[in-house]
Amino acid sequence: MPLFRLMLSLNLVDTYWGIILPRVVAAPMVFILKKFFDQIPFELEEAALMDGASRLRIFWSIVLPLSRPILGAVAIFVFIGAWNNFLWSFIVVNDSNLMTLPTGLQTVISAYGIQYAQNMAQAMLAALPLIVVFMFFQRQIIKGIATTGIAGT
Repeated sequence: MPLFRLMLSLNLVDTYWGIILPRVVAAPMVFILKKFFDQIPFELEEAALMDGASRLRIFWSIVLPLSRPILGAVAIFVFIGAWNNFLWSFIVVNDSNLMTLPTGLQTVISAYGIQYAQNMAQAMLAALPLIVVFMFFQRQIIKGIATTGIAGT
């Protein structure tokens, strides 16, 4: 309810931004990123500081290249969560032109009754982008998951 009121006060109801902005940051992904960044050795940052690098340079040259796999995995997980989210887009969007695929599929089902063959075909078309994204980024997903679980202490 507070999130909807915030979108209402920002005039983001019935807009694409009203759907996208609340899904950009997912709370579980913050914990995954924290766990990963805690595992990066502090000695790398210390050595760069002693060499005269600024904090921004350390982040750009050392931390960011090391965190590419986990950032890719988190981006994929956030994308999949946003793509499959039914409830938020159902609440925020009333315009049929702005509906996401899960919301649109449910609207078609409720308007025309249950037609199993058409519903299965629509569900397959809705899942197709997720399959394509996974096929392209499968290496980053596996690297990100594999490096998150390593305890370095």
